[in-house]
Amino acid sequence: MVAAALPAARPTPLTALEDPEFTRAGARLLLKRDDLLHPTVPGNKWRKLAGNLAAALDAGHDTILTFGGAYSNHIAATAAAGAALGLATVGVIRGEEHRPLNPVLAAATAGGMRLTYLDRAAYRAVRAGDREPVAALVRAWGPCYVIPEGGGNELAVRGCAELAGEIRAQAPAAGVVCCPVGTGGTLAGLAAGLADGGGAVRVIGVAVLRGGFLADEVAALQRRTFGAVSTNWTVADGYHHGGYARRTPELDGFVAGFAERHGVRLDPVYTGKMMFGLHAMAAAGAFTPGTTVVAVVTG
Repeated sequence: MVAAALPAARPTPLTALEDPEFTRAGARLLLKRDDLLHPTVPGNKWRKLAGNLAAALDAGHDTILTFGGAYSNHIAATAAAGAALGLATVGVIRGEEHRPLNPVLAAATAGGMRLTYLDRAAYRAVRAGDREPVAALVRAWGPCYVIPEGGGNELAVRGCAELAGEIRAQAPAAGVVCCPVGTGGTLAGLAAGLADGGGAVRVIGVAVLRGGFLADEVAALQRRTFGAVSTNWTVADGYHHGGYARRTPELDGFVAGFAERHGVRLDPVYTGKMMFGLHAMAAAGAFTPGTTVVAVVTG
């Protein structure tokens, strides 16, 4: 039922870019266009949600409750997926309500999602595993299937692991694969999938928020999902431009220039920071000449 309601063309395209920074470094850049997976539930959001939506339907739920920041693409994607499946959705937003709604939350409410807000202290408690705030939300909103922030649970991680098979088939010479990291699920699954396939593929996650804690989150997700932590990944913490959804003129200029050169519009919250980081790494000589780098455009 999920696949029928949320059709997805697989595998998503892999395209080569002639990029000056990578040419100077002697490396090859490929874009994995996972943003084209689905028109309203793109990329890693579809991969994270599909297993959770199937589990919700199998359990007889008619409502999904999930968590995110005010600029969370996961929130908007969950609203869109719920609308496609006829499921009610509730978005628990970190922090205080602000009006008018930003474009992400406006899109979520247009898809039928009801919003509620959780103060930052309570939200941190939920992140830390405190079940009482979640139980209180379920009591307030009624029986529902709860998906954690960013879709970061075992079903989501396994969904993201499927991406590894596509990349191996499309780019068998890939030496580095990179994705943006917000909650860690995509990196956890992708790295585990590439480790299982053998070979020496290095996986880099570019952190889109500050704090330096994401490596621990990724390791915990792998341990819960697969029982062990793979050793083929790292988190690059130096390209967040001030924190989640924060922007700088340098980042905005890079995103605009990338669109002009390549016709690909990156978002400044996730994929813009990833690509900025990859270009900085290439300029610093992080990639051995001859390396094929696959950048996952998550959507």
